[in-house]
Amino acid sequence: MIRWLDLLTEGDPHPRRFSGPASLRAYLLRVERLSEAAADALIREGQVAPPLARRGYRLRPLDPAAPQ
Repeated sequence: MIRWLDLLTEGDPHPRRFSGPASLRAYLLRVERLSEAAADALIREGQVAPPLARRGYRLRPLDPAAPQ
């Protein structure tokens, strides 16, 4: 079963959905251009903000039991 993750970015009302930590990390490094330390902190702690990242990011695991 895929454990979906929603990435919430400060200033963007639309979450981005990822199939797991590996795809999320690749996106964070390539598209958001976060440092490896910031990407790892976000995945580990569920949130990261300045000064580690240029804006705030939060992770929200998708609850498969919740209606969409």
